[in-house]
Amino acid sequence: MRIGILTSGGDCPGINATIRGVCKTAINYYGMEVVGIHSGFQGLLTKDVESITDKSLSGLLNLGGTMLGTSREKPFKKGGVVSDVDKPSLILQNIREMELDCVVCIGGNGTQKTAAKFAAMGVNIVSVPKTIDNDIWGTDISFGFDSAVSIATDAIDRLHSTASSHKRVPERRFSHSLQRVLAPCPSCGYRK
Repeated sequence: MRIGILTSGGDCPGINATIRGVCKTAINYYGMEVVGIHSGFQGLLTKDVESITDKSLSGLLNLGGTMLGTSREKPFKKGGVVSDVDKPSLILQNIREMELDCVVCIGGNGTQKTAAKFAAMGVNIVSVPKTIDNDIWGTDISFGFDSAVSIATDAIDRLHSTASSHKRVPERRFSHSLQRVLAPCPSCGYRK
């Protein structure tokens, strides 16, 4: 069996660890061939891929970002890297030509919606939700959210000694996701 794996959308903690876990399991336990797809769905459009081996996954656990790169390419919308072609049809053709039996899609809301559309078109999809906003329907918590909350909590906890010496409580600033900001607050003792 030959599978492809891609990451798409915004960054969040834990992407490389997820890639490593999926790929090591596929290679070592199931004997699968794994193809890394660079720059999300853009890589499926341009066939920007690489073979992933057990050795290429070494040292990946503590690295931020994504070893595969990402993009915000929208295969079902006009524009993007390839604009004068039926992008979904080209992706389907490329999946067939690369002989991928399945595509593992790691991403947030947009990635999940795109993956669902390809699944409806007959592509075998394994979808891994990741988001620091924790806003993907059907999930209780995603690995990006948990990591972001842990990092925020740790940062706030480190401020306690400074805050107490100035008789202040750490302040919360603006954020795109109110839930992301509020989640660590019970542990930091925030009060209005």
